[in-house]
Formats: sequence, C-alpha cells, structure tokens
Amino acid sequence: MQAIPSLNVIRPTDKDIRIRLLALAAAALALAVVPLASQTPASAPHWAAVRLDGTLAYTRVTPVPGGGSLDEARLVRPMAMIDVGMLSGRLRLQGALNFEGVTIEDGELALGAWGEGFVDRRHPHTYVHEIMVSAVDLLGMSHRGADFSLSIGKGFAAFGTDDPMSRPALRFPVNHHWSQVLERAVAIAGLRVGPVAVEGSLFNGDEPEEPGQWPRIGDRFGDSRAVRVTLFPGAGIEVQGSHAVVASPEHRSGAGPDQFKWSASARWARSIAGHPAYALVEWAKTSEVDGFFVFHSFLAEGQYRLGRHRMYYQFERTERPEEERLLDLFRSPRPHSDDNIIGITRWTIHTAGYGLDLSQWANLGLEPFVEVSLGRVSQVGAGIFDPEGFYGRRSLASVSLGARIAWSPAGRRPHRMGRYGVVAPDRHRSTQSANH
Repeated sequence: MQAIPSLNVIRPTDKDIRIRLLALAAAALALAVVPLASQTPASAPHWAAVRLDGTLAYTRVTPVPGGGSLDEARLVRPMAMIDVGMLSGRLRLQGALNFEGVTIEDGELALGAWGEGFVDRRHPHTYVHEIMVSAVDLLGMSHRGADFSLSIGKGFAAFGTDDPMSRPALRFPVNHHWSQVLERAVAIAGLRVGPVAVEGSLFNGDEPEEPGQWPRIGDRFGDSRAVRVTLFPGAGIEVQGSHAVVASPEHRSGAGPDQFKWSASARWARSIAGHPAYALVEWAKTSEVDGFFVFHSFLAEGQYRLGRHRMYYQFERTERPEEERLLDLFRSPRPHSDDNIIGITRWTIHTAGYGLDLSQWANLGLEPFVEVSLGRVSQVGAGIFDPEGFYGRRSLASVSLGARIAWSPAGRRPHRMGRYGVVAPDRHRSTQSANH
C-alpha cells in the first residue's frame, strides 16, 4: 500500500491566537458601541463613547545599559477604549483594551523607565487594561449634594494620579510604580459631599508579570487597600492625598515585601486667553522592608494649546531601586525580593515636546510630534551599583519623533482612566484628558 504523504500543518502560536482574539474583541466593541455613540446625545438616558488610538514613535536613547546608543521604531499605546452609561449615567461601564503585548512585547525603549522585570524599558501593560462597572447615587441624595458609589472590576486602585498614557508626554515617568496602582481586581466605595470626595478600595497586591496575566483573585484579593481624599475647590481644580498598603506586589505568591505608599497632588485644567491649559504637581513616597528602602518622587508638568500647536514640559526627580540584571541588561529577575536590590539611583529628567494637530476630519485625529528628554542619574546612599560605570556616564538623553493617531465617532474624548463613581469628572459624558 502506498503511504499517504503527510501534510505540513502550520499551527497558530499563542501570540497569533491572542492577536486574533484581541482583534475580534475590538471589532465586537466597535459593532456594539459605535451605533449608540454616533446616534445618541450624551445627555440621553443611554449613551456611549468609543475611541481607538495609538502612537507611532521612533526613539533614540544614549547611553543605554552597558554604554552606547540604541534606537527603535514601535507602535506604542495601541488602545481601544469604551465609556458606556445607562440609566442617565447612574450605571457606567469604563473599559480599555491594551495591545502592547503584541506591539512592544520586549518593552518600549524609555529613559529611566522600570517595573515588572523591565529596566530602562517600559513594560507592556495587560491586554485588559481596565474594565470597571460603577453604580452611583446609591443613596438617592445627589440632588442634596451627597453621592455614594460602588465600583468593581479590573482597574486602578483609589490611589495617586492619572495614568501617564493620558498625559502630555510620550516618555513614561520613572515614578509610574510609585504614583499609580493599576491593573488590579479592585472594589471601590466612594462618598462625595459637596467639594470633598473620599474613596476606599480593596484589591490584590500582585502585579502582572506578562500581558496575558489576570490578577490572583482567589488567594490575593483583599490583601491590599488604599484610601484617597480629593478636594474640588473650583472648576478644573483637584487636590488629592492618598495612602496605600500593597502586599507583595512583585511576588505573585505573596512571599515578597509589602509596600507602604503615599501620594499628594494638585491638578489644574482651565483655559488661558481662550486656549486649553493644564498643569500637575505631584509628590510620592514608597517604603519597603519596614522602611529599610525608601523611594521619593517629585514631578511637575504643564501643557498649553494654541490653535493646532501643543507645547508641553515635564520635570521629574525620582528614586528607583537598582536590581540585579539578567544577561539581557534591560531585564531584572522576577519574582523580585529585597535581596535583588543592589542600590538606589535618583533620576532627574527634563522633558519638552511639541505637537502639531493635522486633523482634517472630526472623527480622526493626527498629531506629528517631537520630544526631547535630558537627564542625569546619581547614586543614593550605599550600594554596589555604580551608574557611571554601568551606563558609561551620568548624563543621559533621548529624542522621539512620531505621530499620535486616534479615531472616535463624533470626535468624542476618552474617559479619565482610574476615576470611577463619584470622582468621575462628568457622569454624563466622556471627558477630555490632558493629552487630547
């Protein structure tokens, strides 16, 4: 009998399957939400906003770990965002799919960035960046100036400031893991009376170690907590202070050290001479191992739009842990423990950028931009890590060229990620972010 020749079957990889599932999920979101977003006014009982965006960026950094320069071109921050309201906004769904696990699987080249096993590269975020459901006015007293809300899902704990993805600069700040607690399974209770809002949240401490990972809900949910108090003294002005206790964030089984975190900030978003302006000042502090390791951060940033022109500046001074590196000098071992920390460095970085809005259609946004960062790294206290020996010098620089691209029915703006329930800037329509 003649043998039947075998066929070479090409089986999809796990990455191929993830890409297809994400594409199907984004398409399903668009098909479900776009008709509602394009036909229903924001003041109606049921409304929606959807937005797709991403940034094509070429970045060059000098020096990089081991010395020398490195450049690369990437599609960064590819996102699909939805904001759906029902019952006149009393029930709200806020969600964001993040495709960085596909486009920057090995991280984004970024001056000073670190976290989740990446160093001097920004790690990709999880595919489901945010999916939160909020119910507001649960006491039925909003007409008297009192509002109570409950929010649950995967998203941001009630701590710190806005996600850097929605802020002016392309370069992620070094303090990202000091100033936000995100991608957790979280439950938040919020109470707002007049200009004062108080939020309390319970969540899981473990950080994700890869884009497809979900929080460990069964054995970790509720092991961490945060509280945030926000004042709204006037239109476009927010002042917040928050505190969090995060259990073993960098060891998923819970065997790592806990973090004690503090944050304070003031945010201003108004107009100057009829043109949109924005400013943020924030301070953050994180301590580990009963205060043996303490990290501080100060950041100030501002942005001004003049017609099609967008100008922004950011100053940051942040301390970060220096951990043992793997053979790939851009990576550090995970799970992390205090034994991995071989020193602390302080990063002082000035970032300035300019963007030109070339949008010609209401639904499509296009903004070419240029951004330059100049920084200096220094050693803090004792430790065996020598930044000058590792990088070749203490002064560093990066330049990025690229274009931000966004699409949204009726030109709607994205919601502010991490602001749920009583602290959502506007429960009846999608609000404008600092970046857009």
